[in-house]
Amino acid sequence: MGMADIAETLWNGFLKHNPSNPDWIDRDRFVLSNGHGSMLLYSLLHLSGYDLPMSELKNFRQLHSKTPGHPEYGYAPGVETTTGPLGQGLGNAVGMAIAERTLAAQYNKPGLNLIDHHTYTFLGDGCLMEGISHEVCSLAGTLKLGKLIAFYDDNGISIDGEVEGWFSDDTPARFESYGWHVISTVDGHDHAAIEAAIKEAQAQSDKPTLICCQTVIGFGSPNKEGKESSHGSPLGADEIALAREKLGWTHAPFDIPGDIYNGWDAKQAGAAAEAAWTEKLNDYRAKHAGDAAEFERRISGELPSDWNEKAAEYIASVDKAAEKIASRKASQNALNGFGPLLPELIGGSADLAGSNLTIWSGSKGIEETADGNYIYFGVREFGMAAILNGLVLHGGFKAYGATFLMFSEYARNALRMAALMKIPALYVFTHDSIGLGEDGPTHQPVEQAATLRLMPNMDVWRACDAVESAVSWKVAIERTDGPSSLLFSRQGLTPQPRNAEQLANVEKGGYVLVDSDNPQAILIATGSEVGLAVEACAKLADEGISARVVSMPSTDVFDRQSQSYRDSVLPESIPARVVIEAGVSGGWYKYAGSRSAMVCLDTFGESGPADQVFEHFGFTVANVIQKVKQVISI
Repeated sequence: MGMADIAETLWNGFLKHNPSNPDWIDRDRFVLSNGHGSMLLYSLLHLSGYDLPMSELKNFRQLHSKTPGHPEYGYAPGVETTTGPLGQGLGNAVGMAIAERTLAAQYNKPGLNLIDHHTYTFLGDGCLMEGISHEVCSLAGTLKLGKLIAFYDDNGISIDGEVEGWFSDDTPARFESYGWHVISTVDGHDHAAIEAAIKEAQAQSDKPTLICCQTVIGFGSPNKEGKESSHGSPLGADEIALAREKLGWTHAPFDIPGDIYNGWDAKQAGAAAEAAWTEKLNDYRAKHAGDAAEFERRISGELPSDWNEKAAEYIASVDKAAEKIASRKASQNALNGFGPLLPELIGGSADLAGSNLTIWSGSKGIEETADGNYIYFGVREFGMAAILNGLVLHGGFKAYGATFLMFSEYARNALRMAALMKIPALYVFTHDSIGLGEDGPTHQPVEQAATLRLMPNMDVWRACDAVESAVSWKVAIERTDGPSSLLFSRQGLTPQPRNAEQLANVEKGGYVLVDSDNPQAILIATGSEVGLAVEACAKLADEGISARVVSMPSTDVFDRQSQSYRDSVLPESIPARVVIEAGVSGGWYKYAGSRSAMVCLDTFGESGPADQVFEHFGFTVANVIQKVKQVISI
């Protein structure tokens, strides 16, 4: 109710969109970052002509409705992103604005602008209190995202009451220091003032704009407007009656007069806007056929026609080279191998490019050239992940971002949002274990791989060598229904020999890497510990004990394989099993069973040289052999 006047002015006077085609690539993006106001968005979509009937509005917050309590991507047409965790919609909007500017620079030609739209976002006090707002707004100002326009709902109220007791920031000054254009003290209930502010914001080409709208929460409610009681609770029948009287609304609940529907209907204007754009696209096709074909391929989400062939060639070359390198270096090599095939690839690192090795030979920073493909995110892990989500949601890009695995903790909720939205964002996490040594337990991830695996719809890959690193990149790039986390080592990893079948089976997430006749035990390992398992298997053979080594780079992908395949890798006939991973053991009992032992790490790490730290925690051939003998004898 408090932002309804702003929404009406924006949607009826400025927003470029086509309700009949919510996925039109050159539409303006609208993000409701303060997602608890979801019914405002649903009302806007319904009134302007999206396929969101009144029956769905009546079904608000009910099971399986298209109108959940917070906007959820993929439910109602026109909902650009899932919002609710405050500040993340703002981060998504920054990503969308980066996508718009970059895609425009890559494809627009003189007189033929295929990409030319704004990103608008509504946000409240809660969004600005969240730390992510600093991360993303600081970067947006630095990048001079002139087509990003944010409306700050400055109503002075949050759930706990008047915010002045815990939020006294000088918000205009804060955003001016970021390099934003700020329009302060706009009456959020004055159509003319809002309209003038939007026009002023649209005139900015080199700065994002914050429009500070002074509003009254629960506007129109005689007894609850301006109070926290109107924040998240129904007004109640008596107060609704009084609000109707004050606002002059005489129609029955859910009864919208035809003239109001006609005034709001955006289908005709939207169809005309898209038709004009399609004419431009046809002209573009005639004059720039190659670029047009690539543009349309990218916005459709399809990979290049030669992707499978070229990717397979690259992986074969990695297998043939058999280099001992850190998997973080193998990841960079994969970027060099796959990057030239994928003009849609964009990404960067949270100030760790020299350690994450995310810069590849074709990288061009977007801060230097508008048509670039690399983003220096700075030390902004959470903001980076939310921005990546916005890039992917916009369309036209495969987006990746990197930091140390330990600092996936800072980005966690944005990773969860990507998994929830089923969008294929790519997260690169290096320094994946106690193998980073001297930096100590503050930087040594122990539980992070396991907790990422616990996240529904998040594919986690932990590669054991250069081949598995390349395959993990390939599979993640090909994935369309969810995000992937790629975990890479700091230390060098020994290349593992594979036959053609084993090479093909890497993509299945788990496979038999070393086998023997009538194995007595199975060693299950991931990442840097696979080499240890292979070495222990060889020593066991010298002692007359036969074993099988299973490399399990992705439990998530392995779990999606057929039961027959999984049984062929981990047959019930071999119940004696040892799991080897430099992380917590909890998630591994699913694969190990009751007759098993763990060479894992159920405590925090220690500071010291990596080889000494590994030995200290029992990651030795001798300890693995002892564990194998133990489970065989049970």
